[in-house]
Amino acid sequence: MVLVFDDFDVPVRFETESFVLEPLGPEHNERDHDAWSSSIDHIHATPGFAESGWPHPMSLAENLADLERHRAEFDSRTAFSYSVLDPRTNDVIGCVYVDPDEARAGGVTVRSWVRVTHAGLDEPLRETVVDWLDRDWPVVSVSPFGE
Repeated sequence: MVLVFDDFDVPVRFETESFVLEPLGPEHNERDHDAWSSSIDHIHATPGFAESGWPHPMSLAENLADLERHRAEFDSRTAFSYSVLDPRTNDVIGCVYVDPDEARAGGVTVRSWVRVTHAGLDEPLRETVVDWLDRDWPVVSVSPFGE
């Protein structure tokens, strides 16, 4: 089931002084793999990932398949995953996942993670993305995971 309808232009870029969001996809494979694999313990301590089976060690090929799945969801408008990029270096520093809220029709849940080296961005990223979705997206509700 689509999360947003065809008359909504899904943003392919969102910029702040602290980060840039762009759709997660195969072009991020090496940078994405490096980001999460260097921060597994930090990600598991982040709301939405503590009891998740991810992240776990994966090869670049396995990560690529995961990124291709996320891009297919984005293209089909059923879920939206964004790479979080450093605006100065273009390095992948995290991810944002916008998924259907199973408890509220028309609502979304949001999970995000950042590299341990950018841990101070955890809460500001989450708050900014929740505000952006609530303000600019045609969704009924926006729920940060764990709230």
